[in-house]
Amino acid sequence: MSQIPVGLQLYSLRDSAERDFLTTIASVGKMGYDGIEFAGYFDHSASDIRKALDDAGLKCCGAHVPISEFADDKFEGTVAFHKEIGCPYMILPWLPREWRDTHANTLETCKKLAELDERVRSVGLQTGFHAHDADMKPLDQGVSAWNIIADNTPDTFLLQYDTCNGAVGGADPIQPILDHPGRSVSTHLKGFPVGSPVGEGEIDWSQVQEACEGVGGVKWYIIEHETYIDCTPEEACQRGLDNWKKLTS
Repeated sequence: MSQIPVGLQLYSLRDSAERDFLTTIASVGKMGYDGIEFAGYFDHSASDIRKALDDAGLKCCGAHVPISEFADDKFEGTVAFHKEIGCPYMILPWLPREWRDTHANTLETCKKLAELDERVRSVGLQTGFHAHDADMKPLDQGVSAWNIIADNTPDTFLLQYDTCNGAVGGADPIQPILDHPGRSVSTHLKGFPVGSPVGEGEIDWSQVQEACEGVGGVKWYIIEHETYIDCTPEEACQRGLDNWKKLTS
């Protein structure tokens, strides 16, 4: 039985969150999740968010934070906000395409990421990079941006693998985890084909669990649903969690 807690990437409930952010946080707790990974705050204060999490019995298991929020004039405020909500990992959800469109450009980007990693660790938090399908595809010298970043950043820089994005990009479902031991501290569980709930579809979820817990060093699983085929967003999030608990019990 897995002892690893499970969070929800709140982008999965983006429409509900935009309508009533704090109530949506409460609903995630009622579903049985252990935490929330945020992707925006809809102008709510850190204190209100922390209270909503505490009231719902949830932890903040991370946040997707645009790289612009780490600019010198924003860095201190970004850190203070995320510390107040109890966020341990500030993950870059996306990087400009020109930062990772060639081998050489990606190597230059790694210097920036290493500097950011050092700066974030100096204030007691961690940062990392969230994988998209394009990051799994070989660049001009035959190596993917994912592997270039992994090989040229400190081990403390998190590699947030996404099971669906990896599959769409042509990667083996678990090899990106196995290739970089201890870097998958926070891992996105997302069904493939696109729209499949977690625990269903073509991914071998038992292999994902084995790779994450045996090699990846996972501390949080993050369920995410972006596309909904035969259910509502809320139903998909509940179904994915229920499936995962059955698979790992």
